Amino acid sequence: MASVTDETDPRPGDDDLAEGGSAPVSATALRRTVLLVALLNLAYFFVEIGVALGIGSVSLFADSVDFLEDTAVNLLIFVALGFSLRWRAVMGRVMAGIIVLPAVAALAMAVAKFADPTPPDPLSLAVTAGGAIVINALCAALLYRVRHHGGSMSAAAFLAARNDVIANAAIIGMALVTGFTASGWPDILLGLLVVALNATAAREVWELAGAEDLAARALAGEDLDDD
Repeated sequence: MASVTDETDPRPGDDDLAEGGSAPVSATALRRTVLLVALLNLAYFFVEIGVALGIGSVSLFADSVDFLEDTAVNLLIFVALGFSLRWRAVMGRVMAGIIVLPAVAALAMAVAKFADPTPPDPLSLAVTAGGAIVINALCAALLYRVRHHGGSMSAAAFLAARNDVIANAAIIGMALVTGFTASGWPDILLGLLVVALNATAAREVWELAGAEDLAARALAGEDLDDD
């Protein structure tokens, strides 16, 4: 991933966010995009977590915490965009840790439901997940153009939105299975799948942040041969 600035000029101007042959993305446009995405995620977090707690769904609970995680990631981008390349690498690693949080929450709820796998309401699952697909698809579309223009931070936001669309579609399919089987185990198993998706995204973001750290050190003239 190409860098968008260097250690000597930590605050990019309107034309500094172009990468390769892609169209320039101004710092203002990037900030507006991630702020809008953060607000969309925060609004739907309250919708989804309310339904998840009401019907006792592990998968929907994990997905609702994803919305809160995405809010945090995009707000961090909004604040940290003007940081130097090295500090953006640090923030990328912080966000990799944030992405793990929904996985931990989902895992805890899944374990708690092992003793009583009561099935959640299939219709509520499907309708709520359908709304989540709309929100996450919109966020992914907004972030697609800027995913290479904020280093590991914007990549983190895009990866999270992309993975959430996949998880939402899986929840709808699982709702149909739950309706046919009247079992709570499909919901529990899907919740564990969401855990795996978040762990994968965290690893990818961590690796991107590591690449930015190496680039920053190279720009600073540090010797990388000993690493």
